[in-house]
Amino acid sequence: MGSEELSARILSGNFCYAVLCALLMMLCACTREPPLHHEQFLAFGTLIEITLYGVDDAAAQQANAAIEQDFQRMNRDWHAWHSSALTALNARLAHGQTATVDAALLDLITRARKLSLASDSLFDPALGRLFGMWGFQSDEPTGPPPPEQKIKNLLSVLPTMADLHITADTVRSDNPQLSLDFGAVAKGYAAQLAIEHLQRLGVHNAIVAASGDIHVLGMHGARPWHIGIRHPRAPGIIASVDLKSGESISTSGDYERYFTFQGKRYHHLLDPRTGYPAQGTAAVTVIAADGATADAAATALFVAGARDWPRIARAMGVDQVMRIDQQGKVQMTPAMAARLHFEIDPAPVSAVIHLP
Repeated sequence: MGSEELSARILSGNFCYAVLCALLMMLCACTREPPLHHEQFLAFGTLIEITLYGVDDAAAQQANAAIEQDFQRMNRDWHAWHSSALTALNARLAHGQTATVDAALLDLITRARKLSLASDSLFDPALGRLFGMWGFQSDEPTGPPPPEQKIKNLLSVLPTMADLHITADTVRSDNPQLSLDFGAVAKGYAAQLAIEHLQRLGVHNAIVAASGDIHVLGMHGARPWHIGIRHPRAPGIIASVDLKSGESISTSGDYERYFTFQGKRYHHLLDPRTGYPAQGTAAVTVIAADGATADAAATALFVAGARDWPRIARAMGVDQVMRIDQQGKVQMTPAMAARLHFEIDPAPVSAVIHLP
């Protein structure tokens, strides 16, 4: 694969690897830079990208194969609408049964429950039935929107992660309407697990990207990994940031999964308070120390909106946030503003918002 083709593919994703592309061009010019390996495959309904720096060919091949196997297993086990360990669990919960859960899925459930409660249930994996009503539990959502009364009926018995009870290796629910869907946390969590696996394989410098969810390890030679954040309303990137080893970055945007019905667009980031797509926000980017937190918080803060996102960010333990509203105005926490660089001219109107 040539450097121009690879650069084009990278730029088409939520994050744009400007520095990586430049390094690939250098490699093609026969420099003596350490090897850079880039691998792509499909999982979780999106393109997964693995970039390894300073790893020889044999080790890179072994590492890439191991990580792809991990992702395919997680995708198979955690799928919310194809037959999986998760759909089997949901069936038991719907019948009021206690279910035994394997360690990997149990850890995901436990983390997601903690994050959901911290978010005031604005990130709510218990609302699988609502996602299904809207058609977002399908490979290609097409609409139409569900009937209003059907949404009201579900919200009247609103399932939340608080209805889920975990004891040792078992799970049960007080609410038969609870159905788990981890689409808003699984990719970020999986990217972090992949980096941890690469470390065990002896890799010291890497990026794993699952669409808008990235986790990094080490550095890109003498420089940190340089990540571009997709513009929610235009081609290319709106800003960039250098990530430290062990950090995760996630973006939730209304451009990711949606359908258009009778001239109106409906995106997949549903507000549990209304049952409809959240309004007022175009994209939220979060940097955190772990992938599950970054992914879940990006969703929760998108749903929270202009008034509530600072409070929810504080409750979820994140202090590096950028929110872009529907008019293109930017709000950032001081910690994010200190390290973010806008890549468009003129820079968008922005405000620094201190967390309560």
